[in-house]
Formats: sequence, C-alpha cells, structure tokens
Amino acid sequence: MSAPLKETVPVPAEPAVEKVPPRAGERRGEGVTLNAFSHGFLALWALMIVLPLLWLVLSSFKTDAQIAGSAFGWPENWTFDVFTRAWEKGIGDYFLNTVVVLAFSVPLTMLFGSMAAYVLARYPFRGNRFLYYFFVAGAMFPVFLALVPLFFMVKRLDMLNTYQGLVLVYVAYSMPFTVFFMHAFFRTLPTAVFEAAILDGASHTRTFFQVMLPMAKPGLISVGIFNTLGQWNQFILPTVLMQPQSGDDPERYVLTQGLIQLQQQQGYASDLPVLFAGVTIAMIPMLVVYLSFQRQVQAGLTSATLK
Repeated sequence: MSAPLKETVPVPAEPAVEKVPPRAGERRGEGVTLNAFSHGFLALWALMIVLPLLWLVLSSFKTDAQIAGSAFGWPENWTFDVFTRAWEKGIGDYFLNTVVVLAFSVPLTMLFGSMAAYVLARYPFRGNRFLYYFFVAGAMFPVFLALVPLFFMVKRLDMLNTYQGLVLVYVAYSMPFTVFFMHAFFRTLPTAVFEAAILDGASHTRTFFQVMLPMAKPGLISVGIFNTLGQWNQFILPTVLMQPQSGDDPERYVLTQGLIQLQQQQGYASDLPVLFAGVTIAMIPMLVVYLSFQRQVQAGLTSATLK
C-alpha cells in the first residue's frame, strides 16, 4: 500500500515592509550640516593661505626695528623705496633671467607635450601603451635621483650656466605631467571632427594644429599654468645647473636662487624688509597669472569629466 499523501498547509507570506523615504526636513538638515562643514573648512584653508601672504606683503613696508618690535604690527610708513632697493640689489636681474628661461621653456613644453599626447591618444600602433606609461613613469621618478647624471650630461654638452641648458632640462622635467594631462584631454575630443578633417584632405599636421589643438585650448591653458608655476618656483635644478663655472663666467641666477643670494649678501647687517620685498616681487606675477586664468583652469580640469 502506498503511503498517504501529506496535506501541505500554505504558509502566509510576510507583509512587505515599505521603506519610508527620509523626510524633507531631515534631508535639509543633513545638507545644512554638510554645507556648514565644507564652508568652514574652505574658510579655514583660505585663512591659512591669505594670512601669511598678507603678513609677507605688510612686512615689506616696515623697518627692521618695527619687525623686531612687533612682527604682526601695522606698518607706520607706507613707502615703496624698499622695493626699489630690492630691485637694485639684484632682484631685477634674477627676475629677468627667470622670464627669459620661462619664455622658451613653457611654450616648448606645451608644443612637444601636446604633440606626443595627441599621437598617443589618437593613433593606435604597436608600443603605444609602452610609450605612454614610459612618459607617465617619469612623473613618479624623483628628480633628486637624477641630479648627478644630469649635471654631467649638461656639462658634457657645455651648457652649464646657460639659458638653453636650463630650458632643455625644464622641458624634459615637465614633459611627463604634460603628456599625462593632455593625453586624457585629447581622448575626450570628438572623433567625428578628426575624421571629417581627414576626409576633407587635411594632412595630419594640419589637422593637429588647425582642428584638434584649438579644441584642446582649455586643457592647454590649464597645464600651461601648472607648468609656469612649477618652473617659476623651481629651485633644485637651477641650483645645480646655473652656477658660475669660472671667475669670468657671469651669474645667471633665477629668482629662487637670487632670494638665497640676497639673504647671504646681507651678512650681519640684516635688511629684512628688502628680503620680504624680494619675495613679494617673486610672488606677485604668479598670483596675477593664476587669478587671471582661474576660470580657464577650472574649465580645463572639469571638461574632460563633463564631456
């Protein structure tokens, strides 16, 4: 005889629990807290940057006695004579040397870096990724490890204490970051425009300079500002490569070297206002450049993400 079938009793399903969305008041409270925290942090960060710069500029208008008596006091006499003294003590020559070097190094960096990034981003070929990662690896290589071989290489080329030697080193030093930044930017540009230019009979060179490069203008401005700031504030490379090699060799110090020389020349007769004025002269051009192009820098940094 077969075993009787067991009668199955249906189990009632558990009632679904509805997820109650957070109330509008709670969301507003969280948003207000987050905004208050972020704005407070940004305000603190701004004070940490602005206050030292303001103290530096105000100290340029003081005397040694005022700085020694009250470092945070207000200047008593507002005169620009200290800037004239700083300029005549060598800051003018150091400023001119820096401008001459950057007038060649920044455009060459932008030209060669954008050309290499464009080829790596638009033309697939064997070894493409290897070359790209080779450039990127240069940004992770500390410059201190290459100072000794770099010195002897520049010396063998007879370019120590020359503008062209420092320009070539600056270009090589800035290429990895420029290629990395512009490679990501060129990959976001529409391919249809590139193909249309080729179909219209434009050469690869003409397509790059007249079509693709103008479209990459926000990225060029952004990376150009970063390269200008980095090369303007560079200290270790000119210290190694821009030293007089003989008694007849002229001094071609850049601003970062010149400020150290200005401090050493004072000796025991300290003239702190002149030193502060020299630092202010070296700082103001970069502040003007960044404040003038800050919108373009922000657009260049965000355009690759938004496209």
